[in-house]
Amino acid sequence: MSRLDSFIRRVTAQRDCLNHVVSLIGDLSGPVVELGLGNGRTYDHLREKLPDRRIVAFDRKFAAHLSCVPGPENLILGEISETARSFIGLDASLVHADIGTGYADRDAETLAWLPDLVAALLRSGGMSASGLELHHPQLAPVDLPASVPVQRYFLYRRM
Repeated sequence: MSRLDSFIRRVTAQRDCLNHVVSLIGDLSGPVVELGLGNGRTYDHLREKLPDRRIVAFDRKFAAHLSCVPGPENLILGEISETARSFIGLDASLVHADIGTGYADRDAETLAWLPDLVAALLRSGGMSASGLELHHPQLAPVDLPASVPVQRYFLYRRM
């Protein structure tokens, strides 16, 4: 499969998972956390789907399209593993983490801190959508939408 086809499959799965998770958190209060703002596509999608929710976005550096930028109070730049820790206790209804690189060694470094951070940011019953598989005792896997191949994206509910 070409890298272009793989990218298309990944972002389609991402969109389908986010839409599914948004439907699951409808009655659950709490802000949304976007770990990895990137160019802002998923932030923009979440902003459209959850217009009344605060969305706090984190990234190492600013690279978003100017139409997809949170206000300054909701854009946190720096090492995500460090900056997001000050938001523990936020009781997020959703944490979206699309910060995988596709390089096993780099992703292993991220997975050393990401599961703990996601679990700590989420409220009880909150959902996480992640491009990386998260193993944590407080995160229970949730079935993917039928359109998403297994292992393409990962969904979790905080116990």
